[in-house]
Amino acid sequence: MTDSVNKKAASKAEGALLSIGELAEKIGVPTHVLRYWETRFPQLKPLQRSGRRRYYRTEDVALVTRIHELLHVQGYTVDGARKALSTRAGRKAAPQPEVKAQDSASITPAEAEALAQIDMGAQPLAIGTKPEPVSAPSVAVEKLVGLRDRLEAALN
Repeated sequence: MTDSVNKKAASKAEGALLSIGELAEKIGVPTHVLRYWETRFPQLKPLQRSGRRRYYRTEDVALVTRIHELLHVQGYTVDGARKALSTRAGRKAAPQPEVKAQDSASITPAEAEALAQIDMGAQPLAIGTKPEPVSAPSVAVEKLVGLRDRLEAALN
């Protein structure tokens, strides 16, 4: 029977639906493992025809292959593989941050030029050197106030 499954799977077109037996043979796991994965991975929803026969689409085959790789090759647990799949899907469709009304105002070229010319006084440090400690908190506050005033003056 294994030879007939291999011949049948080999004779199918690239995008054709695969039965659960064909996919199990292709992946190298028993059919009950695929049924178990359907209960543990909500993304895995093969077509079910009359008699509850399962047919896997191209996307399902890719997902099963990914699940198999996570579980049997990389050594993830089922929960870890589920999280890895959900975070990967989350990264693809990550929502863009909302633009607030105050953020939507664009900076004019003159303002951009003024901001570019402000010298913040920060010098890059050489590797292995430490920044000079601030002598007193009041000195740091004075520097911050001065920077704020220069920024406000540049924007006005």
